[in-house]
Amino acid sequence: MKKVYGVILGLFMICLVGCSNHQEESTENKPKEEEKLQIGICFDSFVIERWQRDRDVFVSTAQELGAEVDVQNASGDAEKQIEQIRYFIDQRMDVIVVIPTDAVKISSTVKEAKKAGIKVIAYDRLLTDAGADLYISFDNEQVGRLMAEALSKKFPEGANVIMMCGPQTDSNVAFVQKGFEEIARQRGLNIKDIMYVDGWKPELAYDYISSNYRYLNGIDAVMCGNDSLAWQIVKYLAELRKAGEIQVVGQDAELEACQRIMEGTQLMTVYKEVDELAALAAEYAVALAKNEQIEVSGTISDGTYEIPYVALEPIAVDRNNMDEIIIDSGFHLREDVYLNIQTE
Repeated sequence: MKKVYGVILGLFMICLVGCSNHQEESTENKPKEEEKLQIGICFDSFVIERWQRDRDVFVSTAQELGAEVDVQNASGDAEKQIEQIRYFIDQRMDVIVVIPTDAVKISSTVKEAKKAGIKVIAYDRLLTDAGADLYISFDNEQVGRLMAEALSKKFPEGANVIMMCGPQTDSNVAFVQKGFEEIARQRGLNIKDIMYVDGWKPELAYDYISSNYRYLNGIDAVMCGNDSLAWQIVKYLAELRKAGEIQVVGQDAELEACQRIMEGTQLMTVYKEVDELAALAAEYAVALAKNEQIEVSGTISDGTYEIPYVALEPIAVDRNNMDEIIIDSGFHLREDVYLNIQTE
């Protein structure tokens, strides 16, 4: 009987050893999971409503493509953004995407990332003298042209205009201003004053216009660098009971701006397909992380280097094409855009 038990025990031990060896072999032969691509994206701030949408689309697209994304917010502070970029360098990110707070101040830090072998994308705002691997944005000169064209249609005989621009540290501000002034010269728009709003802070636009209300005498229109600034101008004009009388233009197609257009207190806005921009930027970021060649249609000078450039076309939106451009595309819901308007 003892012999029988011995034989059974021996067979059992052989089976255990066999299973163990098989498991070890399976583990050894199992391919290691590839490390995910690491992308860091650093936003100027989320003061401007659209940046939250950019963030969400960029992150979801990159994740679908197999990358992990670390999002940082500089809150409008260039020194903080420099620290965040250096953090990304220390973390050995594959790609760093930057919406510059100050295109000049952070330039040398961006070069540090480049020296470390990290690819850099300037997102929507051009980095200065940094030699980024890609600049992806909209045609910002065209944004300015569209604003001026809308005003010239409203005032074919010419008009007196105040320009309420964003901060000069934002490279796009110069592009928009250039485009606006180009059409203004051609169409007889007289620019009476230019204000640069520090940090895109909307309340500063209100402070400026309310402190310089004398400029409104004989003013026909106010060109605003974005819809948040436009809201503050319309707010002050409403207090003077001049909302809708003095024409206001902006950009970004924020929901409140679309509502104001339908209400008649804002003439137009410039719609930029930020979902498309953010998704495309994520695709380029993943391609650069994989060291793949990217195809672009042109280049742009950042002051020192010619860098690859992708420019999407902006679209002017007013009462006439609101449904077609904004609602049919799903950018905003019809019931939200027409919230304050009685419709049949």
